Amino acid sequence: MADTDNFTDKRRFIIRLGKALHKFGTPAYRLEAHLTDVSNSLNVFGSFVITPTSLTFVLSEDDENQDYNHILRVAPGELDLGSLARADELVDELTSGQRTLAESIERLDEIANKPNPYGRFLTFLAFGASSGAFAMLMHTSWNDVFWSSLLGLVVCLFTFWAERSRRVTDMLEPIAAMTTAILATAIALIDPSINIPLVVLSSIIAFIPGLSLTLALSELAARNLISGTARLMDALMILFKIYFGGVLGIALGKMMWGEVIFIQPPNTPNWTSWAAVTTLSISLVILFKCRKKDAPWGIISGYVAFGASIVGAEYLGVALGAFVGAFALGIYSSIFSRIMNLPSSIVKLMGLVVLVPGSKVYIGLSNAVSGQTMLNATDIGSQTFLIFMSLVAGLIFANVAFPSRKIL
Repeated sequence: MADTDNFTDKRRFIIRLGKALHKFGTPAYRLEAHLTDVSNSLNVFGSFVITPTSLTFVLSEDDENQDYNHILRVAPGELDLGSLARADELVDELTSGQRTLAESIERLDEIANKPNPYGRFLTFLAFGASSGAFAMLMHTSWNDVFWSSLLGLVVCLFTFWAERSRRVTDMLEPIAAMTTAILATAIALIDPSINIPLVVLSSIIAFIPGLSLTLALSELAARNLISGTARLMDALMILFKIYFGGVLGIALGKMMWGEVIFIQPPNTPNWTSWAAVTTLSISLVILFKCRKKDAPWGIISGYVAFGASIVGAEYLGVALGAFVGAFALGIYSSIFSRIMNLPSSIVKLMGLVVLVPGSKVYIGLSNAVSGQTMLNATDIGSQTFLIFMSLVAGLIFANVAFPSRKIL
């Protein structure tokens, strides 16, 4: 069908699309399926193997002659839901004939290099707000909410520093956890009602890989074993680095400032959970770089996931309540996909953050290593595992009951 030059343009577009979508944080099994779909629409035979750190493309004009192989090593992607939506719209424009291949390649480069639409200041505020919102979700005290928000701002400064320094990037999670832990132990001198381990956890919540663990299990459930295993081990290593940094920071802080007797303050009231979900959802819009026109859908996804999980927990328990929340979120994201003609993951990932128990993995790790209880929770290890499984099962069931029209 196509001459050599045309095939060259097609393969250039497919490869750049794969690199861009990987950079935007697309899970491997969805990316492979999407690239196969795009290749078919361009009359190109394509086979793809995607992992968090490598991309393999095999492209040809038919399924017998393997004309072109392309393999490259990449850094794990970070969620950029706005760019993901723009890339999906670009594919629709190309397949419908509204754009040529040359225009699409140029537009794809623009999308991949687009700066953060919210800027540094709003990102800075979103880090602090998400830390305070998590503290509220944990029903700790107002003191902890305040100090968590301030320390969350400190963590954001480290992320800005990491953008300029490769050495800081390599040690970002542990050094941020260690610094916040040292500061938290110093704060205890002037406010002995601060729950130091919980404030440290809240301040670094943006680094806790709960979403990565859920995506890893989803990839394993989809039989994408290499990518799922790699993502799972990467998430666990990040968790271990964060925990080590937090423990070291608390030990150094107590050595420098001394130990303060903890004074138990009153906990925040139950209604603050909804305020926390609102604050967290708005923060995620900024941190995940969601487009403004998609933002209301994303914020509502937090309410849908959280509300459904609470209702489910009343009848089925906390762990299986997560299944109800994930199922409702999956249905809602498919409705969004059909109405807006966009990938369901744009709102699904924001709602999923409200449900993922990454913090419970950290708390369980702390309980197992130190023998001290951070929160009054029993059997947190098995409960956390069951919640993860419930989330994956809920999303799978929802996709079967009401599938999205988009692969991404």
